[in-house]
Amino acid sequence: MLEEELASSGRHERVPVRFESLLQSLRKRGFSVDQTLMAIHSILVRGYSERLAALSFAVPMLLIALSTGSLFASPISHMGLDASDDNPQFASRESGISQAKRHANSDANTAGRQKPLRAIAPGTAPPGMVWIPAGEFWMGSDEAKFPDARPWHRVRLSGFWIDKTLVTNRQFARFVSETHYVTVAERKPRAEDYPDAPPENLVAGSVVFTPPAHPVPLDNGMQWWSYVKGANWRHPQGPASDIKGLDMHPVVHIAYEDAEAYAKWASKRLPTEAEFEYAERGGLDRKPYAWGSELTPGGKHMANTYQGHFPEKNTAADGYVGTSPIGSYKPNGYGLYDMSGNVWEWTSDWYRPDYYQSLASAGAIAANPKGPADSYDPSEPDVPKRVHRGGSFLCTDQYCSRYMAGGRGKGEPSTGTNHLGFRLVKDSVIPVASHTVASSK
Repeated sequence: MLEEELASSGRHERVPVRFESLLQSLRKRGFSVDQTLMAIHSILVRGYSERLAALSFAVPMLLIALSTGSLFASPISHMGLDASDDNPQFASRESGISQAKRHANSDANTAGRQKPLRAIAPGTAPPGMVWIPAGEFWMGSDEAKFPDARPWHRVRLSGFWIDKTLVTNRQFARFVSETHYVTVAERKPRAEDYPDAPPENLVAGSVVFTPPAHPVPLDNGMQWWSYVKGANWRHPQGPASDIKGLDMHPVVHIAYEDAEAYAKWASKRLPTEAEFEYAERGGLDRKPYAWGSELTPGGKHMANTYQGHFPEKNTAADGYVGTSPIGSYKPNGYGLYDMSGNVWEWTSDWYRPDYYQSLASAGAIAANPKGPADSYDPSEPDVPKRVHRGGSFLCTDQYCSRYMAGGRGKGEPSTGTNHLGFRLVKDSVIPVASHTVASSK
């Protein structure tokens, strides 16, 4: 067995074996990098008495060599494919969405680059997922327009699996076919939830981007968000639309409980906000974008965002006015698609604008943070919200540039829109201890 051969190489060594020489030899004999790494993982998990110490010392050196590309010509690849509260423009994004839904059901309206570490994955990858290795990173932003994403703070995470892509219409249709699930947008609103609404207004629907015909001030999202009767994941723009030909587009009009229902069916879960940002950055350290330092390096669009004059004129310079098929843009350093742009994504965290400040003030590295215990949004104090991440095809530097890594969004859990979807994560079967570590500062 390869495990025995690797372990025996250090049997009589007083010093750790030279792994680079060993693996070059194994490579010439036909063993792949993945086979070798999985063999080392097996040794470390199962234990080989006196050989374990030598291997434990050498494995980090091996991983450094792999991560810098010095060991083999071709790196290991995982790239297969199966608003700030003091900024009225950003605040109006979420409040406009919430208001559009409530308004429809109210009496008032009858209508620096570092290479990512390719650590050993704990077993075979679940279909369509990528292993994100355990590690530490700087989370947040220093952008003046993102006060709720400041300050930078250190976070330590256990490894986890994450979907390479957003959940698609095809995948969600299979879930609905097997479970007969009915999404929140397809259900008639309950009178007890909207006691002031006339009965004729209690109709199923969802919130849709409806651009005005002319420029408008960007201080009131109600000017471009509308609650549309009959809009849902099957009918993204309303009852006259459908998803024919959109099988590989991300599913939208997904409320938080819809995403959780799908996750339960798939034996997965929604990512925490920290897990999302760690995966979105793809191994980069405090870069403004998931792909580096420039929005459009060499004039090339790296994500599905908004071009033109928001909200009335989208020039679609990136090729899309609305959602785009998954995999339309280059993946990030971890082989993940659409971590920025296309559609916003649910995370499991409650939203508070002061959460990062509380983590930073604790003076310790935050280990596997899962968000605050409750939600508070100064722009809508009585509306609990979950964190959205990644931005969407409607994000622009004129209004909401939160396709930038570190940018945070927020949304009321029962509200879906035509620019909101999700992807899922899965825990490793090999648990990693979680604890708080004293800051090294």
